[in-house]
Amino acid sequence: MPFKIKDINLADKGELDISWASSRMPVLNLIKREFEETKPLKSLTIGACLHVTKETAVLALTLKAGGADVYLAGSNPLSTQDHVAAALVKKGINVFAWRKQTTEEYYWCIEQVIASNPVITLDDGADLTAEIHKKRIKVKGGTEETTTGVIRLRALERSGELRYPIISVNDAYTKFLFDNRYGTGQSTIDGIMRATSTLIAGKKFVVCGYGWVGRGIALRAKGMGAEVIVTEVDPIKALEAAMDGYRVMSLKEASRIGDIFVTATGDINVIRREHFESMKDGAILANAGHFNVEISIKDLEELSVAKREIRENVTEYTLKGGNRVYLLAEGRLVNLACAEGHPSEVMDLSFSLQALSVKYLAEHADKLEIKVHRVPYEIDRRVAELKLKSLGIEIDSLTKEQEEYLKSWTIGT
Repeated sequence: MPFKIKDINLADKGELDISWASSRMPVLNLIKREFEETKPLKSLTIGACLHVTKETAVLALTLKAGGADVYLAGSNPLSTQDHVAAALVKKGINVFAWRKQTTEEYYWCIEQVIASNPVITLDDGADLTAEIHKKRIKVKGGTEETTTGVIRLRALERSGELRYPIISVNDAYTKFLFDNRYGTGQSTIDGIMRATSTLIAGKKFVVCGYGWVGRGIALRAKGMGAEVIVTEVDPIKALEAAMDGYRVMSLKEASRIGDIFVTATGDINVIRREHFESMKDGAILANAGHFNVEISIKDLEELSVAKREIRENVTEYTLKGGNRVYLLAEGRLVNLACAEGHPSEVMDLSFSLQALSVKYLAEHADKLEIKVHRVPYEIDRRVAELKLKSLGIEIDSLTKEQEEYLKSWTIGT
């Protein structure tokens, strides 16, 4: 079985972590049992480029239970959990991933997944999809997990170059409302605290971007006692942040007073030269976006007179004026590079959507228009219903009278 990982001898530790995650992912386990019985993915080769974590392991094993042959590469050079990769290989998943890859190694791993000739792809950030499009490989359909990837895929669609239908798992309500907000909110704070051991309470905490990820980070930072400042380019989101009780200002102004800065925009060079030059001594910089482009490392390098790794995942840059700033995880996504990523309970929702979307593509891809699709509402609703059931929560249902009322236009005041 083809694979390349750090150390197969780490498998026992990985097995324990996968078991821990699985015990907190009841919805995906229900889907796995269904897949074991019905084999909806029988004889299909599935290529995935995802963060190789204990939660991803539960998804990969669910797809395998459905009959698929799964090839998996990591979607970030720093996010792979090596013990999980080892355990997956032992369980029959073809894994090409290890922590601290070079850029060349990262893309080599993606090439190995492409070489398997996947029929369906799962992507997180669209690197696998982009490489497949460059090579013009024939694929039946795919899914995309994250905002950054969807941005790239919609650009591909607009250019008329998209070659197969993609389901945007990121746009499902049970993904962006919970994963992006509660998952990234908690795990980003977790990553910052693990890397720096800093006190959040009382700090001026700057969140760049107030999408669902930014909302979640701001909410958690506020809960930890921080004074949260939001910067935005969208007037509607900026107004929403102000109405939510946060200080809203330009990043130019915020850069002079902030203690901790987190980018969550999906765009390039958000924090750059003019902001670094204004920062006070000791400022901490972290990125919650998928790619390491939101904090301009080029500008930071050019402005610095000294640089050192002061602790794991923390690089100290001494600027020309003498002030020091601290970059976490080389500007890569802090929640996975410095911590373990989202809690298993949140990924239970996202990866259940992934599994059911892959099943949907296996059955319907040939009839789908070649574009970026939302997750079918029936799948979104089913995942929510199963999650509520697993939590022991019962909700109401409409009476016949209420259903008729909602369909009618004749009843007024």
